[in-house]
Amino acid sequence: MDLAFLTPLYDRPGPWASVYVDTSRYCGSTAEDQSLEALGVQRALAAAGADEATCHAARMAVDELRHAREPVGRAFFAAAGEVVLDPPLSAPPPGTSAHWAPVPHTAPLLDLAADNPVCLVAYLDRRGADFEVRSSLGESAAGTVSVRRAGSDGPPAQDAWGTWDRWGTWEREAGEIVRALVVRQAEIRADLVVLVGDEPECAVVRDRLPGVLDGRVVRARHGAGSRLLDAELERIRTGHAALRAARGEELFASARGQDDAAVEGVPALVEAAREHRIAELLVRPGGPDAHREVWVGDAPDQVAVRRGDAAALGVAEPVPARADDALLRCAAASGASALSVTSAGPSGGLGALLRRSAG
Repeated sequence: MDLAFLTPLYDRPGPWASVYVDTSRYCGSTAEDQSLEALGVQRALAAAGADEATCHAARMAVDELRHAREPVGRAFFAAAGEVVLDPPLSAPPPGTSAHWAPVPHTAPLLDLAADNPVCLVAYLDRRGADFEVRSSLGESAAGTVSVRRAGSDGPPAQDAWGTWDRWGTWEREAGEIVRALVVRQAEIRADLVVLVGDEPECAVVRDRLPGVLDGRVVRARHGAGSRLLDAELERIRTGHAALRAARGEELFASARGQDDAAVEGVPALVEAAREHRIAELLVRPGGPDAHREVWVGDAPDQVAVRRGDAAALGVAEPVPARADDALLRCAAASGASALSVTSAGPSGGLGALLRRSAG
């Protein structure tokens, strides 16, 4: 999972209210039931020590879901009386829950929102490419690239038979499509690139994409002129998520024991996080290390195993936090990604693949 969408949570200090709402049950409940659920969230936060303004903001956000179409669920993260982030969920949480802690409780998102990545769709044909962004927030156009003969402002040339020489031109000018696709992928930080078109065009583009996109490019089943349907996109997303998790576990297994390639266990992870060496954080839900207590300050990289160590980092008043949430905060701030893995992952439930050193 690309953690960039969590950035607003780490631009301000806590403590934070983290609320997960299961709306999959709403179809069989009354408006009164839903209002009582919102009231329950407010009371739970208040009992945990949350300030009145934040309790009220969380209650109002949950109550507003009565008027929204959320078939699965929604998460809310609030601080200082304001809901800062409210990502939709792609899988229902195990009931509605409310947490109050110094660091946002974001770890559940790895499972509840991980299979709904931002997708850059490229519709390819002999004329060029149309780009579209598809995400949980909807879809939007993302530009067009037209293929023209190099050095010419006119349309592709015609041969002696009056036939457009589109294929020869397309092959020569496909580099422009690739460059535009790479730029758009970086701009929107797309998790997945979906190519829609006939195999020859898709193969030319796929073969010219940079290695940084390896494992992120998929071709849809249908050819040129086809619209990417939601059902097809969901199939692609699900398959991509499964492959990515398996690949992450394989990479971790092969790198295990190499201190410059992978680490596991809270002490080693905390050190790597402070040094911004984490490339991808691996989290196994329910692992014992996820619940371990670490000490944090306001800055994402102010994290330590012991309170005294946090004070040595310049933290005036260290506060305890869950290891998984603190490490996710640090990973997001340093541009790392995160992945939910199975029992085949790190033994304690937390591990990381490390960035390669410049040397």
